[in-house]
Amino acid sequence: MSSLPVNPWSRTPLGSVLIAIAGVWAMPAVGEEPCTNPRYAHGISHLLPLKYESDFTHFAYVNPDAPKAGELREAVLGTFDNYNSIIEKGRLAAGYDIGRRLVYDALLEPAIDEPVSYYGRLAQGVVAGPEFEWVAFRLRQGATWHDGAPVTVDDVLFTFEAMQEHGSVAVRTSLADLDRVFAFGDRELCFVRKRDVEVNPTFPFTLGSFSILPKHYWSGRDIGKTTVKAPLGSGPYRLAYAEIGRVLVYERQESYWGRDIPVNKGRYNFQRVKFDHFADEQVMIEAHKGNVIDVRQEGVSKNWATQYDFPAVRAGLFKRELRPMARVEGLWWPIFWNLDRPHLRDVRVREALWLLYDFAWTNRVLFYGFYKPGVSFFQNSPMAHRGLPSEKELALLEPWRDQVPPRVFGEEFRQPPGDGFGHERQNIKRALALFEEAGWQVRDGTMRNVATGEPFTLDFIGVSYYSIRQNLSLVRNLDRVGIRTTGVSPEVSQWLYRSRTGKFDGNSVRLGPTFTPGLQLRNWFGSDAADHDYGQNWARVRSPVVDSLVQSIIEADTAEDLYAATRALDRVLLWNFYFIPLGSQPGFRLVHWDKFSEVRNDALNRVPYLDAWWWDEAKARRVETGLAELAAGE
Repeated sequence: MSSLPVNPWSRTPLGSVLIAIAGVWAMPAVGEEPCTNPRYAHGISHLLPLKYESDFTHFAYVNPDAPKAGELREAVLGTFDNYNSIIEKGRLAAGYDIGRRLVYDALLEPAIDEPVSYYGRLAQGVVAGPEFEWVAFRLRQGATWHDGAPVTVDDVLFTFEAMQEHGSVAVRTSLADLDRVFAFGDRELCFVRKRDVEVNPTFPFTLGSFSILPKHYWSGRDIGKTTVKAPLGSGPYRLAYAEIGRVLVYERQESYWGRDIPVNKGRYNFQRVKFDHFADEQVMIEAHKGNVIDVRQEGVSKNWATQYDFPAVRAGLFKRELRPMARVEGLWWPIFWNLDRPHLRDVRVREALWLLYDFAWTNRVLFYGFYKPGVSFFQNSPMAHRGLPSEKELALLEPWRDQVPPRVFGEEFRQPPGDGFGHERQNIKRALALFEEAGWQVRDGTMRNVATGEPFTLDFIGVSYYSIRQNLSLVRNLDRVGIRTTGVSPEVSQWLYRSRTGKFDGNSVRLGPTFTPGLQLRNWFGSDAADHDYGQNWARVRSPVVDSLVQSIIEADTAEDLYAATRALDRVLLWNFYFIPLGSQPGFRLVHWDKFSEVRNDALNRVPYLDAWWWDEAKARRVETGLAELAAGE
């Protein structure tokens, strides 16, 4: 899949591209209240200019004249017992979550054909201060709740107050930079960032993404508790029927206030949306084959390769499609090492372990050849390194030349050579030489420390059976060179506990950065995060080089500066062998009955089947007729 091109506007300063109208913002005078005389725009973006002008009528990936009809049935693995979207407790019902946006509206709506651009939904206008010290929103007129009451600034104020007081850890962490919110005028709100926190370019997008809740509905109800009574919403759908833990059915609201605003026109086209819940993945697959559900993402490579050759597929009634995506794929569950373990601190040891992992064999045998070789933490994006370092990258790397591996400057990272068959003897030979350089030798069939005689052992943990199974080629080669291993996939909470507290040697985790990766990368790789249980630097990377490059990513004010910093960081992480990269996804594994139409676009960051596809009556009749013919021919 090709990477996104560098935008010719990418040298535009950050402040001027954030605001869509002529690049202007309101600059308060010294001592002046934030959000004074804000000059609103219809959208806001990060580093690159907005694609859609202020007079746009709909997104390019929707059909503005799509019929409003039919039903879409989706599968959910698991259960639900709660409709309260902000709290920690319970399993939230699909449709009340931020991702699907069926029941609630938010202030902003992301465009999925741009890296990081948001446009007004509940908000008619948005503007940010030059250092993100504040963000202002102007609400649309005419937005209403499903009971007809207007959506007001009081609802927004109530929502953020409730989230700060009762929100889950994830919600409250997302709002940690928020100091205060106040309304000014009948329709305007100002969000002020704390003075003692650093600039955070994601601040406007975070605020704009939360579902806004109705104050008058929750008055007299405890928003700090779970509820099995569906709360009042404002969005395009309303819950019509539910069986707790099993079924959810939503009906489209003909009177939805936002049906024809630019971010919604041509979307939310199904008359009904149904979610069926399954406790067993194989049962879910068979239900899909049996035309009980319509569409889903296949998450397992083996199923993708083996489960979709049945009569309806051969008749063209059921589709199995690998969709390319314009999103940062990153690395799919790479192995990482606990650098607090003395024997894993030596880069030569980590390189030797990298050489002993046979990705080509693993991909062919275990993953049915599905994954691309993983060669970047930012794979499938312009943030990924390529070729040799550019001048901008070298400017960031040169001050650290004596603290990074020489190959950072002179060699593009690649997986170890391998054809996927047999033993890669040259890789094993090179690994043994590196172990010996680091003070380890094989004695009587056991790898031992030359100075102490201590045996080399590795204890692996993983979040699932598949996380351990993907280590087979490595474990096989470790056994050949005399390194004894253990491996277990404990219950998820136990895995999290062991990951956070460093009770492992080798582990694996999904790494898929966003297009605004700075603070996320600090949490994954920053030295400070290595010393906190709540951080996600489980590899215990403590490197001033990494810290400096992450800071450069956070401070980048042009796309070119961002790309130079991410590419430099990419090289440093990879050539230090903190991780064994394994593979990267080549796209989205889409499986669905051919009942729907769409505006096909492979430059999206997700497949919008729920909110941008529409019911195609002719295709649906063909599926129904075809299934009847197949049944008659059995």
